[in-house]
Amino acid sequence: MVALPPAEDKTVSAIYDAFAAEQGSGYRNHLGASGIGKECSRAIWYSWRWATRSNHSGRMLRLFETGHQAESRFIHDLRRVGVTVMAVDPETGQQFNLRDASGHFGGSMDSVAIGFVEAPKAWHVCEFKTHSEKSFNSLKKDGVEKSKPQHFAQMQVYMHLAGIERAFYLAVNKNTDELYQERIRYDAECALRLVAKAARIIASVEPPARISTDPGHFECKFCDHSAVCYGDAMPERHCRSCLHSAPVPQGEWMCARHVEIIPPDAQRTGCVAHLFIPALVHGEQVDAGEDWVMYVMANGEKWMDDAQDALDYKK
Repeated sequence: MVALPPAEDKTVSAIYDAFAAEQGSGYRNHLGASGIGKECSRAIWYSWRWATRSNHSGRMLRLFETGHQAESRFIHDLRRVGVTVMAVDPETGQQFNLRDASGHFGGSMDSVAIGFVEAPKAWHVCEFKTHSEKSFNSLKKDGVEKSKPQHFAQMQVYMHLAGIERAFYLAVNKNTDELYQERIRYDAECALRLVAKAARIIASVEPPARISTDPGHFECKFCDHSAVCYGDAMPERHCRSCLHSAPVPQGEWMCARHVEIIPPDAQRTGCVAHLFIPALVHGEQVDAGEDWVMYVMANGEKWMDDAQDALDYKK
């Protein structure tokens, strides 16, 4: 007897599809504190320059939403034991939004709070996270700094930008609902290194060195930008990948070709004058004009990146 094929879960698929349809552009305007602790500066630079569009599955987007929804429960838990939690900035009614002097680097704090049993008079930056069983056990064994260095870096940046000297990390094991807490002290040296790292990445016109020269390296293998970094894939075509654009103060971008500030929405689409940053092209630059750049590609063919069609290959 031939086995019947498994029934398709059409409703579940529709739910995932709905999440995928609502995920937006896949680009973040600022360089986020949540990613500055990543070891590979090139990967951070690629994200900053939107080399690869974030394109998560509907299931993953729903998982992200689950983590976000957990924040309200964390806040309720803290308030239940007498901690005063401010989840929004009273001046804006939104999450506390922090930026460095350039306006390009920072993020949004989950909340700030005071009245913890361990230190009732000290304000704390709050960071809330959900973990798998394996991740949670690692967290309990080694602490935040060792097991989750990106989370540790994120809190250091937030403390630095907010002028607060303590952080409270509250995490949950998604399998068992067990909670883990850790208070983190502000480390000025660490925070300043991270802010300086962000400034270098923002100002760099070319991608920094790779963390490894081996595409099979663990971080490289699972990096969203692997195809652009190691392969022959071209980055996304928009203002952030164009040699004419550059970040300027107050969180803005300037186009040298049109001599004007580029609005965030326009950055996502670019214009017909777009020319790729040469370091993003897998070829050797051999000639250039006002609106074109000629490359010799790895296969020996010439390719002209011109202002009218940056994707045409020409002999």
